[in-house]
Amino acid sequence: MEHTRERAWELLREWTAGESLRKHGLAVSVCAEAYGAMEAARLGLAGAEAEEFVAMYASAGLLHDMDYERHPSLAEHPFVGVRALREQGWDERVLHAILAHADYSGVARESHLDRALFACDELAGFLTACALVKPTRSILDVEVAGVKKKMKDKAFARAVKREDIADGAALLGLSVEEHVGNCLAAMQRRAAELGLQGSESAS
Repeated sequence: MEHTRERAWELLREWTAGESLRKHGLAVSVCAEAYGAMEAARLGLAGAEAEEFVAMYASAGLLHDMDYERHPSLAEHPFVGVRALREQGWDERVLHAILAHADYSGVARESHLDRALFACDELAGFLTACALVKPTRSILDVEVAGVKKKMKDKAFARAVKREDIADGAALLGLSVEEHVGNCLAAMQRRAAELGLQGSESAS
């Protein structure tokens, strides 16, 4: 069985019925994939090697919460999902990143993939929330400055841990502005796929 981004998306849909959790997985995947592409370029990877490397980031994003709907407890998520993925022979680097995205797993964030997945998780959800409160409901109308302002508003998207966004940026050696800018650009490039193109967004 090929462990591709497409297969990861199939698995997410298989395990997750809820549209919002599927969209969250896709958004995290889009952001993580962008960091995978940056890291592949930094490492000088090209061709099939680069594609495989970037797909690993995209797959980790899609799969990181695949078991959450069925197994939301701290005792089970993400351990149940990782066990199922391991049985299917998924890359241990992907599994390590999925475990490391949960603070309580006891798994340290060691690789760039580990750090990128953690950094993108809360931010992807926050950027989605920022898009959905726009009159157009479009990610294309979201700006970095507006996101920073919303981060200071504790009543907005209160479930999102602001400290995780800041800590994630630091793990990647970036400022919060740079991290927000990178993920926002990634999500804007794929706005239609994420369902965040909106109703009257500028072309």
